[in-house]
Formats: sequence, structure tokens, C-alpha cells
Amino acid sequence: MRRIAVFGAGGWGTALAISLAEAGHDVALGVRRPEVAAQIRRDRRNAVYLPSAGIPPEVYVTSDLEEAARNRTIWVFATPSQAVRGVASRLQPLAHPALTVVSVAKGIENGTLLTTTQVLAEVLPGVPEHCIGVLSGPSHAEEVAAGMPTTLVAAARDEDVALEIQSTFMTPRLRVYINLDVIGVEIGGSVKNVLAIAAGMADGLGYGDNAKAALITRGMAEIQRLGLAMGADPQTFSGLTGMGDLVVTCMSRHSRNRYVGEQIGRGRTLDEIRAEMPMVAEGVASTRSVYELANRFGIEMPITEAVYGILFDGKDPVEAVQELMSRSAKREDWLPDTLQA
Repeated sequence: MRRIAVFGAGGWGTALAISLAEAGHDVALGVRRPEVAAQIRRDRRNAVYLPSAGIPPEVYVTSDLEEAARNRTIWVFATPSQAVRGVASRLQPLAHPALTVVSVAKGIENGTLLTTTQVLAEVLPGVPEHCIGVLSGPSHAEEVAAGMPTTLVAAARDEDVALEIQSTFMTPRLRVYINLDVIGVEIGGSVKNVLAIAAGMADGLGYGDNAKAALITRGMAEIQRLGLAMGADPQTFSGLTGMGDLVVTCMSRHSRNRYVGEQIGRGRTLDEIRAEMPMVAEGVASTRSVYELANRFGIEMPITEAVYGILFDGKDPVEAVQELMSRSAKREDWLPDTLQA
């Protein structure tokens, strides 16, 4: 049994808290809003973010994040990626060298262009950098909470830390592999949300399976280009946190990012869609960061650029598709000169 604090009671944080408690761990769930914490304690159900799943009485629910963090050996950050810095900053005085920190957020911080583990390393200097890892992969909260078979990847720079994360989260229904390529795992998990918005736009515009397949495979080429430029292992993108996560996010009815894209394809504005969504679609904020990273590294990412233009510059989705389809002819395995072996 491990003593674990999960920060963030969205769908994913709630699902992981349930899974960890059912595996026999001592779990505290840190909830930002006191009224949500009170509702969860009363009903043992997260009515806003995961109403389908009951929460075991063993999960201690509190809106006092410092209380949730004390005397824990593992901290799990399940907040939206843009909120990781703020939550970690609050908890900085309680961080200690024996702590293992796990990010399950998928995104790139706006402005700094840091991944979530890089943000955590910067904000929590009391925790050795090799003790900060990530858990990622094709995993919708609704299915994990329902006990449906799911596979994930635990990544850390130190293999012993990756193994600790693996053994902590592994259950008969949640299979966890390890990987030492932290940047590759995080880039795959972040950029796929941008591409899922594009896939949703194709759905909203009424395009077919051919277009969806093209977006997924050419989107993977964009993930690989950026990942290679940032020092990732190219093999990572063939695995669960690359192709696996990309496919499920682009195809699933559970995907918030795909939903946002679909609604935009149908003619709605981003502000309208956000106003009605209780949960965060990480891909919207990550689009800004990924677009800026592509410019920083001189990487051509035309699908990402198109999504950026539609979300933030008012570009018409049909026009964006026409521009993508009329780009100059290339080899399928084309890479920019900076990435040539």
C-alpha cells in the first residue's frame, strides 16, 4: 500500500483515484472547489466530471490541497496542464526528496513552452528531477472508471522510478508499461490533442473515413518531426503514447478535443463551445504552444498550423483543408534538413 495524493478531480483524476483505492492504496483526492468536494463526499460520486462512477469510501476527499499532500509518498498531478504550475507552487513547501511526482496531464504550458514534468521540476526543486515522471496513453476516464481494459505507459528518466509508477498504477484492468523517453511520451500525449481537434473538424464538415485516416497518419508525421527535434526516441511514437493515444483521441466519442473540432466544423465558435463545456479541452491551449514550438525548432507542421489559424485567426475550415490538399508534392518520409540523419 502506498500513500498517494491525486490533485485534480476532473474525470481523469477521479478515475485514477478510484482505481488506486480499489488496488488497496491510501488515496486522498484534492479538489479545487469546496462545493465540488462537499458534493463528492456526500454522494460518493463526481456529479460534474464523472457521474457514471461510484467513488469508494476509502478515497479521502478534501478541498484543502495542503492537507491532501501531507504525509504522502506519491503526488499525482491530474489538473489541466495550464494549472499544473499554480497547484505545484502552492504545494512547494511540502515537497521533499523522498517524494515521487507523477504528471497525468497532457499539454504544453503556454508562454514557457515547457512540458508538465519540466514545469514540475522547475517549481518543485525539493524533489530530485529523476523522481518526476509521467503516466500517459490511450485512456478515457469513463472506461477506466468502469473497469474496462486499458493500457498506459509510465515514463521517467530513472528506471527504478518508472518501475515504481508502474507497480503503483497496475491493476488487473489497467496494464502499465515503462519507458525512459519522458519527452517523447509527453510530446505524443500533448500534440495528439491538437490533431484530435483537426479530426473533429473533418467530422463536422462531413468528410469521410479517408480524410480521418489521412489526418491521423500525417498528424503522426508532425508529432515525429517535433519529437525528433526535441530529442525524443522515434520508436516512442509507434507505441501507446504515440499512435495509440492519437487514434483513440481522434476517433472516440469520449474525446473532448474531437468534440470541439466537430462543433467548429459545424459552424460554431470556440467561445460558444467553451461556454457549454464543464471540462477542459487541453488541445485548445496546446495548439498555441505546439505552434510556437514548431516555429522555434523550424519544424513544418501544416495540420497544426491550420488548426491554429482556425482557432485563433478566424480562418475558415474549408479554406484550411483546401490549403492542406494543395501543398507542394513531397515524399511520404520527407524530413527537414535539420532532422536528416
